[in-house]
Amino acid sequence: MILRTVEQVRRIFRVLAGFTLLLAGTVMLVTPGPGWLAIFVGLGLLAAEFVWAKRLVDRIKREGDRIKESVLGKSAPVDPPAPRPPVDEPAGSADPPLNP
Repeated sequence: MILRTVEQVRRIFRVLAGFTLLLAGTVMLVTPGPGWLAIFVGLGLLAAEFVWAKRLVDRIKREGDRIKESVLGKSAPVDPPAPRPPVDEPAGSADPPLNP
């Protein structure tokens, strides 16, 4: 019974904090402050409880990836540089050996 109550308190806190951050972020869009950050964090909290918020977060991620690809171009995975072939000469001697 007590575990159920603790979980309900957590859910209520998530919902209240999420809506509070959404409201504060909306206000910060026209006043100084990290408005978009607060909105995204608020949506992240609400996405744990509401399907509509989860869908909105997923859509924002998709659109962000689409914009990133259109701005930066599709980037191919970078291969590490090929290893250099070994040198036959001993280290430290740039001159060929002398024949006696």
